[in-house]
Amino acid sequence: MSALQYLPLPLAFFTILVGVFVLLVIVIEVGLLRYAYMRLGISSRMAFLLLFASLVGSYINLPLFDLPAREVMSGRVIYYFGMQYVVPSVINWPATLVAVNVGGAVIPGLVSLFLLIRNRLWVSTFIATAGVALVVHFMATPVPGLGVAVPIFVPALTTAIVSLLLSREHAAQLAYIGGSMGTLIGADLLNLGKVQGLGAPIVSIGGAGTFDGIFITGILAVLIASFSSGVGSGRKGRARKTQ
Repeated sequence: MSALQYLPLPLAFFTILVGVFVLLVIVIEVGLLRYAYMRLGISSRMAFLLLFASLVGSYINLPLFDLPAREVMSGRVIYYFGMQYVVPSVINWPATLVAVNVGGAVIPGLVSLFLLIRNRLWVSTFIATAGVALVVHFMATPVPGLGVAVPIFVPALTTAIVSLLLSREHAAQLAYIGGSMGTLIGADLLNLGKVQGLGAPIVSIGGAGTFDGIFITGILAVLIASFSSGVGSGRKGRARKTQ
C-alpha cells in the first residue's frame, strides 16, 4: 500500500508548482489579485487552503479497483511533452491499480460541486465541461508505464476560452468547474479502457499525467477569466459614466 503514496512529479518539477503557489500567495496578499477570487465566490484565505490542500493531497491516492496487466513497469521517470512523471517502485505487483488522487480529483471535485450548487449554472457548466472534455480527450495521450497524460497548459487555455465565450459574468466559476471536471473526464475517465495494456502499476485519476494541468487550471484559467471579465465590467462602467 505504501506504493500508492508518491508525488505525481519529480521533486524538482513539484517544487516549481510549490513556487507558483507561494508567488500567488504573495501577490494576493498585497491585493493585486484579490478580485479574481472575489469573482470566484471564495475568500483569498480559503483559496490558499484549497491550493495548499491540493499540493499536499497530490501525494495521496485512494485505491478503487484492479485491472489485469501483462507486464507492470516500476521505478521509472516518464518524459512527456517537456514534463517528467514518476512511476512508483513496486514489487510483485500483478495488476494495474486504478486509484483516485486526493489533490487532483477529490478536492477539485468537491469545490466544483460547491460552486455549481451555489451559482446554479447548470446549463453553462454542462457546456463548459463538455467543451473542455472534448479538447482534452483529443489531446490526451496514453503513455506506457504512466497511464494518460495531457500537455500541461492545454486544460487551462481551453478552459479560459470556453468560459469567456459562455459568460463574462460567471467566467471564473465556469473556468474552475469546467476546467477541473472537463480535464478529469476527458483525460482520465474517458480513457480508462486504454490503460490496461500500458503496464502502469498505478493509474491515478487526477494524479500523475493530469495533476499538473488541473493545478495550473485552478490558478491560470480562473485568473485569466476573472481578469478579463473584470476588464469588461470596467469598460461598461466607464461607458455609462461617459453617457
